[in-house]
Amino acid sequence: MGKGGMSQGEGSKVEEENMAAWLVGLNTLKIQPFPLPSLGPHDVRVRMKAVGICGSDVHYLKTMRCADFIVKEPMVIGHECAGIIEEVGEGVKHLVVGDRVALEPGISCWRCNLCKEGRYNLCPEMKFFATPPVHGSLANQVVHPADLCFKLPENVSLEEGAMCEPLSVGVHACRRAEVGPETNVLVMGAGPIGLVTMLAARAFGVPRIVIVDVDDNRLSVAKQLGADGIVKVTTSLEDVGFEVEQIKKAIGSNVDVTFDCAGFNKTMSTALAATRCGGKVCLVGMGHGIMTVPLTPAAAREVDVVGVFRYKNTWPLCLEFLTSGKIDVKPLITHRFGFSQKEVEDAFETSARGSNAIKVMFNL
Repeated sequence: MGKGGMSQGEGSKVEEENMAAWLVGLNTLKIQPFPLPSLGPHDVRVRMKAVGICGSDVHYLKTMRCADFIVKEPMVIGHECAGIIEEVGEGVKHLVVGDRVALEPGISCWRCNLCKEGRYNLCPEMKFFATPPVHGSLANQVVHPADLCFKLPENVSLEEGAMCEPLSVGVHACRRAEVGPETNVLVMGAGPIGLVTMLAARAFGVPRIVIVDVDDNRLSVAKQLGADGIVKVTTSLEDVGFEVEQIKKAIGSNVDVTFDCAGFNKTMSTALAATRCGGKVCLVGMGHGIMTVPLTPAAAREVDVVGVFRYKNTWPLCLEFLTSGKIDVKPLITHRFGFSQKEVEDAFETSARGSNAIKVMFNL
């Protein structure tokens, strides 16, 4: 197996057999051997220490697909990760054995026009952990390009390092929406991505943030994490008008930017209606592949709609936010599991159930 799990050459010779969590069928995960690729001159071999479960991982487990990506053969799961370097390629100068690192999971081609423009997150040749047919990182060890491994400051834990991946989504969304100290923000959805987007917006200087959700527990967590206002909503489109009024009361001003971190007809309709004339709606979540929303009234009010796909060049800023204390992701980690067959199965069921689980983390 090669970097990113693609076929490539003979495996590196290591003393122990490398094991990983494989998605082998619908609702079926198995811990099985995962041969490592040869170490290239600019690669590092990393022993995984913390791996988080993402909503996309659960989608793959429950449906064998996520959006247009379909699992057609067994695949190693996981992409939110951090670990300790055990071997470096001969060309690697900025990292040494023993360094603790957070891994950016996407390997772009660096040759296409999008990569050359700096928008490498949109690279059509992207090889991204646990995105078919590329294998993921819920394994004892992985081999990864050194330039996508970021050394953790002393006061940032490995779990926090793994949280840089979801946090990066929020940071990239804030950059795309151009939020700052003069921007009042609405966040649709208080799941993991909604919460990290809220934390990122605050770190960018946003003075007032209101977050909405259908779940009381998640709204309570959002309030504890610093939301200025919370609004409980329903899933009914008929309630949009009333809920927009509740949102405006909660924020006490205009909504300059709305982040839809759910991506459903209802949430996007609410976002478009709640955002002020000339404001922005940033679509972060991808709940519905196709949505029916009232775009014409929003266009008449010149509400801009901005898309977000993953992230680019976010790890250094995420680590700066974490080390400076501007963002604290530790309260988001609600459940921890080891790396046995039973614990892997239990962890994914815990994440899938939702309820009081926000971020489920493996400690390897």
